[in-house]
Amino acid sequence: MSKNERFVEVYSQGMVNLVRILVDTETGVNYLVCTNSGSGTGMTVLLDREGNPVISPLPIQSMWK
Repeated sequence: MSKNERFVEVYSQGMVNLVRILVDTETGVNYLVCTNSGSGTGMTVLLDREGNPVISPLPIQSMWK
């Protein structure tokens, strides 16, 4: 991971319908990104079961080291 990368991918699933989790390296906040081939991409904060943002401990380790 480059020192100046703001977001790192920590999870990826699928190929045509892609689901990824990105983590903000400054805040630790997790984002869910869904891409559907041919119809677009959506991004939202990933929430826990109480409705609070999922926050990873810093520093973040990318899955693609």
